[in-house]
Amino acid sequence: MNSLFSDPAAWSRIQFAFTIIYHYLFPQLTMGLTWFLVYWKWRALRTGDEKYNQAARFWAKIFGLNFAVGVVTGIPMEFQFGTNWAGFSKYAGGVIGQTLAMEGMFAFFLESAFIGALIWGEKRLGPRYHFLAALAVALGSWISAYFIIVTNAFMQHPVGYHIETDGSLGINSLSAYLLNPWAWIQFTHNQMAALVTGSFVVAAVGAFYTLRGLHLEQARVYLRAGTVIGLIASFLVAFPTGDQQAKLVGNHQPVTLAAMEGRFVGGPRASVALIGQPNVAAKRLDNPIEVPGALSFLAYGHFGSFVHGLDDFPKESWPDNIELLYYSFHLMITLGTIFIILMAYAGIQNLRCRLESSTGLLWVLMLAFPFPYIANTLGWMTAELGRQPWLIYGLFRTSDGYSKVVSSGDTVFTLIGFVGLYFVLGVLFLVLVGREISHGPGDAVVAGNGGGPSI
Repeated sequence: MNSLFSDPAAWSRIQFAFTIIYHYLFPQLTMGLTWFLVYWKWRALRTGDEKYNQAARFWAKIFGLNFAVGVVTGIPMEFQFGTNWAGFSKYAGGVIGQTLAMEGMFAFFLESAFIGALIWGEKRLGPRYHFLAALAVALGSWISAYFIIVTNAFMQHPVGYHIETDGSLGINSLSAYLLNPWAWIQFTHNQMAALVTGSFVVAAVGAFYTLRGLHLEQARVYLRAGTVIGLIASFLVAFPTGDQQAKLVGNHQPVTLAAMEGRFVGGPRASVALIGQPNVAAKRLDNPIEVPGALSFLAYGHFGSFVHGLDDFPKESWPDNIELLYYSFHLMITLGTIFIILMAYAGIQNLRCRLESSTGLLWVLMLAFPFPYIANTLGWMTAELGRQPWLIYGLFRTSDGYSKVVSSGDTVFTLIGFVGLYFVLGVLFLVLVGREISHGPGDAVVAGNGGGPSI
């Protein structure tokens, strides 16, 4: 413990990890919910059915609460670039500052400007303009996400830069930087995962109301929309976006791929470990259950492809927490598979018009909503742990990026403050969202057609 307290770099990493993990609990839901709002406003505009407007009004309130807490928890992360990561900011600020500024100017303000109109402006705007307000919020939130992910993609796969005379980085090609192929794949993968979170939350509230016999018309809208979109998004997270992300890692970060799979010895026909425990000291995977050739195919498109092992690289280039990286990756994959199976079964029950009467399935859907949050967190942990020991892969090490003038004690003190503040914010958020769910979406409306399943 003494060595940890004496290492300011480790505490700066822990503090940033805590604040960003907590913060991202909120943007993933806003990005996942926003297209539900657009869809329901579009259906209301097309059909004139008030139940879709009612759904949009209810979820817009939850969206607004979620957005507000996301903004509050996101501000400290920006300050940490200057307080805890001054070395990184000095070296790479000329590049990453561009997209962080774009995120604030072009996307964040667009999203923020229309949220008030979305929540409170329906009567004043009218149906068409209120739909456009929902669309503007959706575009703003996803454009904002793209600029942030471009920043992270540069740290994973730096392109479009040059080195200034003082040794810092500058942008050589803005188009190459903004259109980084890593960013496109990472963005689509991340956004599909956010849709999974939104789908599970919407379906969970629908299941809750159905089990309690409340707001049944609205519950049916939430259940069917949540399960249908949840199935599509869960599948897209795995393929093609997850598949393409794995190929990028294999081609550009082979040491990361080896660590993710606990693979110490390279060779052709590399296996994917379904179960196993990495033993770094002994350089082996204990008790493995493997699928032969699967890793070669997933990473390089051919079962006979050669996959490097950790022993093919100098030890100082290995990710510095192989065990946590391995388990984060495998738990993420396991949860993603479960999501597909669960939503596929819910889809079958929906087609059979038995979704609302399947009590056991409703309980599972209601209780499953935290797991996409866990899967998203594990996914980001995989990306960030896998990039270590680099802040910018191949260019700038993490050990060079922290602020040398900030002591471990200072960082621990502020971390304790963040934990206390975020705990209070979390409790307040849960109370407010719980109150909205308790109040419900309002009075029941006349049902639409009573035919087969629809969303």
